[in-house]
Amino acid sequence: MYDHVLVPTDGSETVSETLSHALPIAADNDATVHGLYVVDNRIVTAADNDAKDEIRDSLEREGRTAVADVADSAAEAGLDTVEAVRTGTPWKEIIEYADERDVDLIVIGTQGKTPKEKIVSLGSVSERVVDNASIPVFVVRSGRSE
Repeated sequence: MYDHVLVPTDGSETVSETLSHALPIAADNDATVHGLYVVDNRIVTAADNDAKDEIRDSLEREGRTAVADVADSAAEAGLDTVEAVRTGTPWKEIIEYADERDVDLIVIGTQGKTPKEKIVSLGSVSERVVDNASIPVFVVRSGRSE
C-alpha cells in the first residue's frame, strides 16, 4: 500500500514520537522512509544582511543532523532511507517533495495548542500540509497542552 513514507522533521524532540508511528507503517509495507528538513527561507530573509549566510549555514547543519537522525532510526528498523534538506516555505516544500518523489504517505508531528495559541498562530506547518496534500497525511499530535 505504501512504498514511500515521508517524515518531515524540524529537528525537535517530537520527531521521536512521529517515528514511533511512521516506522511500523513503513516496516509493515517494506517502504522507504524519507527524512526531510526544510530550511525556512523566511527566517533567512528576515535576518540582517550580515547574518544571513551564518543563519542559513546553521539551519542547513541543523537540517542535516535532523534527517540523519530520522535515517538512523529507520536504518535500525531495517528500512531503506532517503535524506533531504531543502530551502523554502516548509509546508510547500513538503508537498512538493512528496509529489516529486511519489510519496504515498506523509507522517508529520504537531504540537498541541491551547485555544489562545490557536488564535494567535498563523497556522502550523502540519495544518497546511493536511489542507493542501493530495495524499494521505498521518498527524501525530504531541505535547498536548490543556
